[in-house]
Formats: sequence, C-alpha cells, structure tokens
Amino acid sequence: MGCILQNTVKSKIQFTGVGLHSGKPVRMTIVPASAGYGIWFHRTDILEGDAMIPARWDVVEQSPLCTRIVNDHGVSVSTIEHIMAALAGCGVHNALIEINGPEVPIMDGSSAAFVKSILSRGLIAQTEAVRAIQILKPVRAERTDAWAELHPSDELEIDFHIEFEDEAIGVQQHSLAMANGTFVRELCDCRTFCRRADVEAMQANGLALGGVPGENAIVFDGMRVESGAGLRRTDEPVRHKMLDALGDLYTAGAPILGRYVGHRSGHAMTNALLRALFADPTAYRFVTCTPETAAKLPGVGANITEMPAVA
Repeated sequence: MGCILQNTVKSKIQFTGVGLHSGKPVRMTIVPASAGYGIWFHRTDILEGDAMIPARWDVVEQSPLCTRIVNDHGVSVSTIEHIMAALAGCGVHNALIEINGPEVPIMDGSSAAFVKSILSRGLIAQTEAVRAIQILKPVRAERTDAWAELHPSDELEIDFHIEFEDEAIGVQQHSLAMANGTFVRELCDCRTFCRRADVEAMQANGLALGGVPGENAIVFDGMRVESGAGLRRTDEPVRHKMLDALGDLYTAGAPILGRYVGHRSGHAMTNALLRALFADPTAYRFVTCTPETAAKLPGVGANITEMPAVA
C-alpha cells in the first residue's frame, strides 16, 4: 500500500514585516530541515543561552490574543498561529524558522503571503513517512461561555461558531473539511480582526501597536467595518478563526485526523483542548499515512493556482 513521505521547503524563504503587538520591524526565514525534525523557531537575536523553541503544545503559554511559545530559559516567540497554519495547509512537516525578534511578522493579517511563498518555491519529499494523530474518542475543553471539542473522523474537519455584539460581525458559523487544498482556497486569505473598543484597550496597555486597519487587521465598531478595500469574504471573521485553529492544532506535532468544533473558542481554548487530548492516551493514536489517508490531510493537493488573488 505504501506511505506518504514528509516534506520540507526546497530553499530558504525570507519575510520582513512588523509585529502586530510590538509594531517593531522583524525578519523571519523559513529554512529547510531534515526528516523528523518537526517545526522549531530560532531567535537569532538571542546570543546567549538557549534560543531554540519547539512549536509544540506543551510549551505554549496560554493567551487569548495569540499563540506564544516559551522555552525553559524564558525565550519566546508570539503570534505563531498564521505561519503554523500556512505550514500545515501547505504540507510542510519539517522546518527551522529563524526570527530576529519575539513576534512573527503580521504581514496582511492572514496566512496568504506565507502560503504564496511556500507554494511558489515548492517542497522536497524526504525519507520518513508522515504520521498523523487519529482521534479515537471525544475530548472537550471549556469555560463559562466557550468550548472546543475534538471528535473521531477520518479527515480533519473544522467547525467554528462565533458570536459578537458588533452587528457587522454578529453570529457566524462555518464548517469545512480541510482535505485537497481547502485551506489554500477557502481560508488562507482571511485576516485577523478585533473590535474598536478592544484595540483602544490593547493600545493603552502597549499592545496592537503595529495594527493598521485595512492593512493588517479588520476593525469592527458596531455596524462599521474598517478594512481598507472591504471584507474579502462576507464571513471573513469566522474563517479567520478557522485559520487560527488550524495553526494552533498543528502545535500537536503532527497533522490531526479528527473533527474540531469550536464555540466562541480561541488560542487558549485550543491549547487547553490539546492538553486534554494528550492527557488521555486512550483518546488518540499515531498512524502512518497511506496515500488514501494522506489525501485527507490539509497540505495534500494544495495548489498555488487556487489561491485567492490577494498576495
């Protein structure tokens, strides 16, 4: 029956931009890595001590604003979710991400620039088989008004529901099977968003200093939408939440075969869900991906010609 081999990028891919919260310039490079390496970040501006951080669920510092990873020496990288979603959605299993600051560049607020560069450079098949995490029974994480669940499924599905007071967002729900390049076609261009009141509160606390409505974020204020040329999709907010969920789920260390359901969920909730999953060895198992199984993974079938024309 055979198996599907892991991938890395063909050559170095460099990005420059600003951090969403710091507003400071940052340079980031995706570097090819060997089979079985996984995804690691290297803080090139840290010259003493351990500057390496695995993009893994157990080093995530829970935050409602972004996904932040921290090593044992306190070295961190934040806002990793968009590049992680791009790697998952393009089928990159191994990469070293060199970065000269504490925050991934926000680019246009989506994963589109990362996806376009990865797919245009292409991937290299490696020597080890792809292993996936198969969900065997339901797992749930929750707080008072929000929850997230993983359910058994033979492919990765994401089902998301959001509710906001701002009329321009309101109630939105969307569900997608992530096989055959769905992420590239349907989600990769959807931008981060927030409410005007939240922006003002964050900036008063020294955050969101690099956020520019219409350039790298959508800002909602009641019925008003600050997004430059307008929304890319009528339900762009819930689709961006699905993008975030894919990136956060990829910190599991392997693709997931299961159905993710999120209700008013966010970064911290998805990480809590992964912690609950790995705390129960009866809830999952690792499987080697055959061609039939791999055809249901997000990165298989990804094609640059199907990208929305935004990057």
